[in-house]
Amino acid sequence: MTSQPIKKNEELSPELYGVARRKGTEAPFTGKYWDEHARGMYRCAVCGAELFSSGTKFDSGTGWPSFTEPANLEHVELRPDDDHGMHRTEVACKRCGAHLGHVFDDGPEDKGGKRYCINSVCLDLEKTETGERSS
Repeated sequence: MTSQPIKKNEELSPELYGVARRKGTEAPFTGKYWDEHARGMYRCAVCGAELFSSGTKFDSGTGWPSFTEPANLEHVELRPDDDHGMHRTEVACKRCGAHLGHVFDDGPEDKGGKRYCINSVCLDLEKTETGERSS
């Protein structure tokens, strides 16, 4: 996945710790990437694993970065999440276990129908000059 070391809990900002380790959620329309349109690879903010390509990012209107699919399915883990009285599917980084967000079945039909709704704080965008621009 990557040779970057996994950050220790004490190295995480309080916001990143709260989301990645305590399964919190940042408020909608507040994260640094909800309205980002640059090209590049979104990596795990805890361990650097490649998670999502900007080419699969779309404006879901929800206030969180949304993607139609992971860059590599082997880098994410999907887990049942029945917290808060609802059934959802959690998205986590397979390398470090960081909670990233959730996946829903209300994404663009022409792209497979999935919406990976991910917290900005859990992502670091590695910008590139080439590649597909996100919508």
